[in-house]
Amino acid sequence: MKKMMTLAVLMTIAIRAAAMTYTEARTEALFLSDKMAYELGLSNEQFDAVYEINFDYFYSVNGRYDVSGAYWSRRNLDLSYVLTAYQYNLYTSMDYFYRPIDWYNGTWRFTVYGRYTNRNYFYRTRPTVYVTYTGGRNHYTNSYYAGRSFNKPTTNHSNRPANHGNTVTRHGTSHNNVNGTRNHGQVFDHNNGNTARRSNTTTAPRATHK
Repeated sequence: MKKMMTLAVLMTIAIRAAAMTYTEARTEALFLSDKMAYELGLSNEQFDAVYEINFDYFYSVNGRYDVSGAYWSRRNLDLSYVLTAYQYNLYTSMDYFYRPIDWYNGTWRFTVYGRYTNRNYFYRTRPTVYVTYTGGRNHYTNSYYAGRSFNKPTTNHSNRPANHGNTVTRHGTSHNNVNGTRNHGQVFDHNNGNTARRSNTTTAPRATHK
């Protein structure tokens, strides 16, 4: 009996240890949402909502069985209200967006880092809700996002590249990204507030994981 109680306590500790912290969920939701905004062509209003939904998913998952469980299904339902049909179909075709968490050897692995290897590289400034949103909308009985307007684009557009991207040069160092267009827009570095120009040298991404 004592052995069973000890085992139960250890299992509880393991489950709790697997849960993401608030800071981790926030950081990962920001990075993932930024890349979704870029590839899916999200409006600012969609970007805010997608960040909230991603944060809620990350912060709610407590272990390996939650990765593709009820919270994952709720994430997809909420996103179906925020994205256009075109954007949602595109989203489900990208595993690094559709299944953003992989469970490997008892720990998290974020699949988006297999495509975007530079963790300081952002296409947009932070969503307006980044500081204020603390989570919980995925616990509502009905989706908070149903019936709301998100300034959805009226044309089908995304920045998903046909190849696997260009090399970004910042302060003399090259980094991989997936911008397959000849776009010289700015890149936001959230660590120091600086911006960098994109170059147009094609390269293949290096697959790495967190």
